[in-house]
Amino acid sequence: MASTYITRITAGPEHIDVLGHVNNAVWVQWMEQVATEHWTHDADPAHVDDYVWVVTRHEIDYRGNVRAGESVSVRTWIPQGPRGARFDRHMEFTGPDGKVKVSAKSTWAIIDRKTGRVLRVPPEVAAPFLDD
Repeated sequence: MASTYITRITAGPEHIDVLGHVNNAVWVQWMEQVATEHWTHDADPAHVDDYVWVVTRHEIDYRGNVRAGESVSVRTWIPQGPRGARFDRHMEFTGPDGKVKVSAKSTWAIIDRKTGRVLRVPPEVAAPFLDD
């Protein structure tokens, strides 16, 4: 199985919209937060210093609501190797009722921090996130 990262997030009052649940824009912020945590958790520290990831596409399905004070379990994984400079990351936010509230697929591209240019994902950068 591909490298999986799991964490937990609790919705605070600042995350709630006029309808009383987590705002759609907050879900996107959480997606970036969790992806970054996964990268810094599993990547070689030298790679974290050398490369930056940017989102090129999000596909998000909103399936339920989360209210202030409720926590979600977040699972993210990269199901297959990169294609050139890009790879897809999947994410599921599961609510306290055990149901997936939000599922997403994001496409990320790697940038060389020194040059600011997009490059092919080096195999050694991808390795910690893929099947053996």
